[in-house]
Amino acid sequence: MIRDKSANTSAKDAPKKRAANKAAPKAPVAKTPVVTVAKVAAGKKGIIAVAPPSFRRERALIKRGVWPVAGCDEAGRGPLAGPVVAAAVILDPDRIPRGIDDSKRLTAEEREKLFDKICATAQVSVAVASPARIDRDNILRASLWALKRAVVALPEAPRHVFVDGRDRLDTACDCEAVIGGDGIVLSIAAASIVAKVTRDRLMCALAQDCPGYGFEQHKGYAVPEHLDALDRLGPSIHHRSFFAPVAAARAKHMPWTVEPVQDLFSVTEVEVQVEEAIGIDASANL
Repeated sequence: MIRDKSANTSAKDAPKKRAANKAAPKAPVAKTPVVTVAKVAAGKKGIIAVAPPSFRRERALIKRGVWPVAGCDEAGRGPLAGPVVAAAVILDPDRIPRGIDDSKRLTAEEREKLFDKICATAQVSVAVASPARIDRDNILRASLWALKRAVVALPEAPRHVFVDGRDRLDTACDCEAVIGGDGIVLSIAAASIVAKVTRDRLMCALAQDCPGYGFEQHKGYAVPEHLDALDRLGPSIHHRSFFAPVAAARAKHMPWTVEPVQDLFSVTEVEVQVEEAIGIDASANL
């Protein structure tokens, strides 16, 4: 008869085995990690998380007793037509609308909703640099002029100003330029929304004044539809004369408005005659 050898284990060994089992560490149980799944567009391998702008810099100034603090930004440096619109905003620390972000990251509907909320809770001002000023001063100077005018037009004079970009403004208070500020400083982001919405509305109004260019669609930027309209219709009074595509269209449709450029290296016949006459006079004196 075959017996199970394990049955021969004496009763004395049983407590030892139970003690050994208790002393032996338990193997760690693998836990399934919790993974947050984000929607990724087809064809993309991953997503890049972008932190929204914060009110951190403004609060740091408030703790130091510096208030009001304004943020300012402009919209419309790149288009071929329309004005540059600058905005300045002083947010109320106790009533900051949720969802404020760089205007380029928001949809048109989101910008419109935030525009109303910002204007209802904050101090806001807007200044406009016309295409004529852009032609006279150049786009950078016209933009800085409009930004300064927006700051001056605020209902309450700020003690500190944040401006988007690398150029500081000539203001009565301290001014700090922040590169990429519309994605970093909340006050600048709010100003970017106000400037963008205001300019988009102006361009839709200009579309009714000058139909055929599609201002209501592209807002004056150099998209193919706009370039085709420029080539077909020529520039309007709302176009910026010295931007290259506009200048080319003006030369085609209104060549009489283009001043000829003098070639400084050419020698005219009159100059040659004058030099010959001087040479003859000199030889006669000899």
